[in-house]
Amino acid sequence: MSHYTALLRRLGNQRWFAALGRLVTPLDRRLYRLTDGRWSVVGRHELPSLLLTTTGRKSGLPRTQPLLYATDGDGYIVVGSNWGQAHHPAWSTNLIARPAARVTLGGREFDVDAALTAGAERERLWELVQRIWPGYAAYARRAEGREIRIFRLTPAA
Repeated sequence: MSHYTALLRRLGNQRWFAALGRLVTPLDRRLYRLTDGRWSVVGRHELPSLLLTTTGRKSGLPRTQPLLYATDGDGYIVVGSNWGQAHHPAWSTNLIARPAARVTLGGREFDVDAALTAGAERERLWELVQRIWPGYAAYARRAEGREIRIFRLTPAA
């Protein structure tokens, strides 16, 4: 693990880091697109990231969000932590309303079907994603009782 990734993981549970993360997200989205997924603010491959494009449930417009992900079988696991804020991120509500989405990963784009996880599967995936980003535990504590949403993105047939 690079020193940069280790530093990010160590700082990830700090409140100020989450506030900074919300500001850096638009920059990360642009950097990811400009480099065809080779670079992201969170690093290259040690903290795996993708771009998720959902359809706005009210506007009907495409909405793109950079997210960390974990792999599980043929699925990509993404977390609606919203940096520990009290409300769910808009992209997660969009996915519930319209589970068909698009992923950009490493310069490739493909369609996915999203499923909100629950029960034992959610708990297993929660453990998996915390290995990639330990800060999720701090976000869950700050989320004021909100259960953080975890989605499985499966490539569409």
